[in-house]
Amino acid sequence: MIHTATCHCGAVAAEVEAPPDLEVVECNCSMCERVGFLHLIVPKTRFRIIRGADMITTYTFNTGVAKHMFCKVCGVKPFYVPRSNPDGYSVNARCLDRTTVRSMTVKPFDGRNWEQSAGAVAHLSKE
Repeated sequence: MIHTATCHCGAVAAEVEAPPDLEVVECNCSMCERVGFLHLIVPKTRFRIIRGADMITTYTFNTGVAKHMFCKVCGVKPFYVPRSNPDGYSVNARCLDRTTVRSMTVKPFDGRNWEQSAGAVAHLSKE
């Protein structure tokens, strides 16, 4: 199924291929906890920006591997390239059009202890 994720103002939009019953990850790291990001991690082949690539600004910190992409207008981050899965994308399940989501199961992830926990999600961006 194709789901659409948008920022708040709608300037940035992406499509992600995933089932209607989603399993998402809630991370407690310093970034995710502050913004309430719920991760739907997918391979690059199941993701595409459909609007607003020119409206995105990128923020990096620490190792610089994660590419946090925000809408320049409203500041919302509907997706990004995560450090745990730099070969894929993490789509914020809170930014999805809910008409295509039948159910959502939220699993915790210990991002405060990232090095010890990263292996638990590393497989999510593999085909």
